[in-house]
Amino acid sequence: MRLLPMKEPDRSWRTIKAQWKKDAESVGEDFSTFSTGNFTTYDGLTKDGDNPNLYCLSDGERVHAACQVSRLMMSKFPGPILRTRFIVVSPVYDLGIADAGQYAQMMVALFSGIVWLSRDTMSASHIRFFLKSPGDAQFFAALRASTPLSLFSQFTIEGALIECSLKEDEMAETA
Repeated sequence: MRLLPMKEPDRSWRTIKAQWKKDAESVGEDFSTFSTGNFTTYDGLTKDGDNPNLYCLSDGERVHAACQVSRLMMSKFPGPILRTRFIVVSPVYDLGIADAGQYAQMMVALFSGIVWLSRDTMSASHIRFFLKSPGDAQFFAALRASTPLSLFSQFTIEGALIECSLKEDEMAETA
């Protein structure tokens, strides 16, 4: 799976919602009530067309998740950070079509995509990744361990917030 900007027609919010509507309705869910509130943020962010801060996790055939990614400065960090929030996932995960293991793999793939962005097109040495819920933190607990091969100099999880810093030598290799 790859994290891609929601710019192309096949990755527009309208196209993603149409796909997810079919997914929900395949198990008898009324999409109009299922999506109320869930997708309001994205409807607002895309009402004037593409939003350059929206990304989707795709396997080439379908979109599994979407999120807002911003590169910004915050006073408590010396350089730019990447902030990921407003994660929404395909109804296949919310409605039990996919199992918990598949959900965990998708969330890890989404986080991995953010790390890749921080090392490539949206260069940043610090990441703030807001999970869908504090329960999702279990999928990332092993990353808290400090090991010589870890990409991170610091990795914490507080509630539904992951904060991590890339090791400086890792950032230098990609520059």
